[in-house]
Amino acid sequence: MDETSRPMEPDDPKAYSPEAYDGPGVDRGMLILQGLRGAAAWSWRFLLVAGALFAIFYLIGKVWVGVLPLLLALLVSTVLWPIVRWLKAHRVPSALAAGLVLLFSVLGLLGILAAIAPTVVDQGELIVHQAADGLQLLTDRLAGPPFNVQNDQVTAYVDKATAWLQEQATRIAAGVLTGVSTVGSILVTFALTVVLTFFFLKDGERFSPWMRRFVGPTAGMHLTEASARVWRTLGGFIKAQALVSLVDAFFIGLGLWWLNIPMAFVLALITFIAGFIPIVGAVTAGSLAILVALVSLGWNTALWVLVLVLVVQQLEGNVLSPAIQGRTMELHPAIVILVVVAGGARWGIVGAFLAVPMAAAVVTVIRYGSEHLDLRTGRVRATDLSQRTPEGRAAAELAEQIAPVFQLRAKQAFEQAEGERGEARQVVTSDSRSERTGAFRDRFLTPLLRRGEGRDVPVANEDARAADLAEVDLTAEPDGHPPGTLPPRA
Repeated sequence: MDETSRPMEPDDPKAYSPEAYDGPGVDRGMLILQGLRGAAAWSWRFLLVAGALFAIFYLIGKVWVGVLPLLLALLVSTVLWPIVRWLKAHRVPSALAAGLVLLFSVLGLLGILAAIAPTVVDQGELIVHQAADGLQLLTDRLAGPPFNVQNDQVTAYVDKATAWLQEQATRIAAGVLTGVSTVGSILVTFALTVVLTFFFLKDGERFSPWMRRFVGPTAGMHLTEASARVWRTLGGFIKAQALVSLVDAFFIGLGLWWLNIPMAFVLALITFIAGFIPIVGAVTAGSLAILVALVSLGWNTALWVLVLVLVVQQLEGNVLSPAIQGRTMELHPAIVILVVVAGGARWGIVGAFLAVPMAAAVVTVIRYGSEHLDLRTGRVRATDLSQRTPEGRAAAELAEQIAPVFQLRAKQAFEQAEGERGEARQVVTSDSRSERTGAFRDRFLTPLLRRGEGRDVPVANEDARAADLAEVDLTAEPDGHPPGTLPPRA
């Protein structure tokens, strides 16, 4: 074993020499430790945020009976508020305006339910049984030529889906409010929603001043503007989704009626209700219509229904929804699917319905915070942003006024980082320069001295010349001389 391959003992001086490191004085272990510290800092922050979110959702689940009417009341209030505001502008008292609008809304809803309930109850169970038969027929068709799909697992899933549809026939026929039965009585939830909606419509304008007095003027300005934007987002979602669902239900129902599909009215009603659950609801309602057409009139009619559903949904997704919703709902379809699935898995149909507007409200608050970050960094000015309230304009102007403070702190941090980088580059350059000087000395100075040993040159002159060579700056060009040369001696 040679000397270079022999392991160094702890007492060996070479163990602590620069050659023992991975680079010029760099220890890989210290770099790994620094990376682990950064990962640990991000990890505990992530755990804190995840724990806070888990606690919030856990508490919401425990008090869901009270949270559900509150959320429903907020959504209903955003739709009815323009009418109440118009009545208040015409000097109608707040309580009377809220009461009249709410009364006529409740009577209209009950009238619609009373008109369609017999049809839904009579034909809803039949639709479920026909959908189950359609699933079985589809499975049998796939098992035959030319598909020849023989998959026991798929068959087992289809059997489970068929059994579930048959078990839930009476519930599905009862309508979309079935999910409410899992969290409390329908009547209790309906009553709480009506009462809360009344107070929101009557005293909604007083909530913002109360918040500003409670949390202070600065935080109150942000809460007022953020809540106004969330209110606009929720109202825009409900009104836009209702209009989109109505158009979908009308054209799909008209097509089903023209194709002589049984229970076309009920299927159109299901399409309208399911339209309030974006993407997932439309796919579910369209699949149900195709299955009913398949078991009732055969494959040819089912294919025509499939074409009808695809055409209507493409018109909705590419033309109608962007034109109606505009910038109110800027959520990627992947996010919509994830939140709908998560809400439906946790709180059923009602959770799937509330998932998208709640996600849109959260995104609205995040966008508001992003705007103020842009104000503090100087990327935008307060006049470039559109605010919903005077408090929002005041908050934007305040953010623009204190922006130089944040910019100064960012500049100081940047200058500090640049200074550290400069010092590091200087150290690396000095080390490299020392290495180049040593290499030059070993390559040129030593042979020169050895050749001069046999000459008649005073030692003092050779020592002075060696000192001059040792002081050569290999990177600079003093007095116009090229690198690696000496200035003329005096």
